[in-house]
Amino acid sequence: MWLPLLVFVGLLLLYRWYRQSHILENLSDKYVFITGCDSGFGNLLAKQLDKHGMKVLAACLTEKGAENLKKEASSRLQTVMLDVTDSESVSSAAKWATDIVGDAGLWGLVNNAGIAAPVSPNAWQTKAHFAKVLNVNLLGPFDVTVSFLPLIIKARGRIVNVSSCFGRLAVVGGGYCPSKFGVEAFSDSLRRELHDFGVKVSIIEPGAFKTPICMTETHVKPVEHLWSNLPSQIKDYFGEQYYQKYIQNLTPLFETSSLKIHYVTDCMEHALTAVHPWARYSPGFDCKLYYIPVSYLPTVLCDYLLCRSSPKPAYYLR
Repeated sequence: MWLPLLVFVGLLLLYRWYRQSHILENLSDKYVFITGCDSGFGNLLAKQLDKHGMKVLAACLTEKGAENLKKEASSRLQTVMLDVTDSESVSSAAKWATDIVGDAGLWGLVNNAGIAAPVSPNAWQTKAHFAKVLNVNLLGPFDVTVSFLPLIIKARGRIVNVSSCFGRLAVVGGGYCPSKFGVEAFSDSLRRELHDFGVKVSIIEPGAFKTPICMTETHVKPVEHLWSNLPSQIKDYFGEQYYQKYIQNLTPLFETSSLKIHYVTDCMEHALTAVHPWARYSPGFDCKLYYIPVSYLPTVLCDYLLCRSSPKPAYYLR
C-alpha cells in the first residue's frame, strides 16, 4: 500500500533535485550588484561570486569595508559607497552601475543590507527606533530596486531580497520583524509584476547566523539604553526582574547562531545562477525545523511555544 506512495515521493524529489541542478552558462558575462558588502552575507557573497568569474559590483557603507573587500577579491570586483536610506546615494550608485554595465544590463540585484537593533519589547521603543530599522530593511530595498529596475529588465535578470525566518514569525519586538514581513510582501508583489518581463524574484529567509547583526553585544547595549530611558510608569509595569531576565534571554538567542554563513550565500548564489531558481530559500536548521513549522501552527500553540520561557512583568505578578 505504501510502496507506490514512497516511489512517487522519491521520483518527485529526484525530479525537483534534477530541475534545480541546472546552472546557467556564460556566468562570466553577467553583472551582479550587492548591497551591504562591508561584512556578513554580502561580503562573503561578493567574494564567492567573484571566484566564480562573475562581474561583482559591491556596495559598501564605509570606505574601510570597501578597501578590505578589494584586498580579498580579484580586479574584476568593483566597489561603490552606498547608504540605502539616502535616495541621492542610491541614485548615484545606479548611475555608476549604468555606466559600467552598458547595454548588457544588470543580471542580478541582491538587497542584502540590513540592521536589527534595537530588539526589545515594543513598549520600550519609539517611532524613531522603528523608522530607523524600516528605512534600512524595507524602504532601502524598495528604493534600490526601483532605481535599478530598468537595468534588470534590460538583462531579464534576477532580484534577490534578504528577508528572515522572522519575516514569517515575529518572535521579538521592534522594527526588525515588521521590516522583514514587509520584505516578504514587497517581494511577492514584485515577483508577480515582473514575471512577464522575464525577471525572477527570490526571497532568502535565513535563520540565526553569526553575522554582525546577530551578535549578543550588538543588542545588549541598545536594550540597556532603552531601559534606562523608559518613562517611570512603563518601568514600574515591567519591573527590574523582567528587564534582567530579558537581557539573559538575548544571550542564548544569539550565541546559538550558526557559524556556517555559506549556507545563506549558497542559496543566494543558486537564486542568481540556477536556470530555475526557487521563489523562497530557508537556510538554517532552526529556520527549517522550528521557526517556519511553528508559523503554521494554530495561534494558541504558536503563542505557547514562543512565550513559555518569557519573563513575567511585575504588573502580572501583583
